[in-house]
Amino acid sequence: MTSTALLSHQPVLLAEALAALHLHPGGRYVDATFGRGGHTAALLATLGPEGRVLALDRDPTAARCAAERFGGDARFTFVRAAFGRLAEVVAGWGWSGQVDGILLDLGVSSPQLDDPARGFSFNQDGPLDMRMDPTVGSSAAEWLDRIDEVELGRVLVEYGEERFYRRVARAIVAARRQAPVATTKRLAAIVAATVPTREPGKHPATRTFQAIRIAINDELRELRTVLPQAVRLLVPGGRLVVISFHSLEDRVVKRFMREQARGRELPLDLPVVGGPAGMTLRLLGRAVRPGGAEIAVNPRARSALLRAAERLA
Repeated sequence: MTSTALLSHQPVLLAEALAALHLHPGGRYVDATFGRGGHTAALLATLGPEGRVLALDRDPTAARCAAERFGGDARFTFVRAAFGRLAEVVAGWGWSGQVDGILLDLGVSSPQLDDPARGFSFNQDGPLDMRMDPTVGSSAAEWLDRIDEVELGRVLVEYGEERFYRRVARAIVAARRQAPVATTKRLAAIVAATVPTREPGKHPATRTFQAIRIAINDELRELRTVLPQAVRLLVPGGRLVVISFHSLEDRVVKRFMREQARGRELPLDLPVVGGPAGMTLRLLGRAVRPGGAEIAVNPRARSALLRAAERLA
């Protein structure tokens, strides 16, 4: 991939994310989803000489991009790891409980979507891979070749909220009996021929591709794993900022932040003074969506949603 391609990603809700992180020049910040470095670049541009950015990503292309873009900046460190290992990575740098801000920009980056070899998109033909880290685990094609129809249907409805999940699962299993479903275009064609209605502005295979990608990358489990880790890593007053791109992700983030802000109600007969126990976060306003100007420049931003919270003492 060329340098131009590596730099083509437009970070979503950039100004809003920086404002929510409430940066100070000498702070320590974690970009837990480096992607192609758009948010990291903005962090480094804002921080002073004493500031530090630790970035994580499991994509090997992200590692190459990090070295190319920021390898000469002593304030920057990159670790190739899934963000579910956040606490382990941060502890390795001695930052546990000392992080001023953590950013999670969920989902797939534009360069990943635009590279046919990665198999994330039905807009271009390519091998049906969909792995965030192509060196680990099974590709989407391999996964589809062995999953049974009932389990496939469960994945489609649970992770893709596909209304016609039974029909789609049945069609995929029938098609693979003829030949492996090994390319993005073949999978998209199977789904398009099966789904009887079309949502305005959406390809009929959108939900199926989302569901399979979430399943093979274990994305929701990773998200549920990282959120409590992030809270423990922050200093009091530190900020957690999460950008999600579909309702399943946002539901997990919203529920977690609200639970941490609400705490646990103690029995009324206990002699306890004060509010609920276990409150770890303070919510920072309402969820933020991109404005019309950003969507006009970057249509993929239209589904983005930013939530932020601050670590309590």
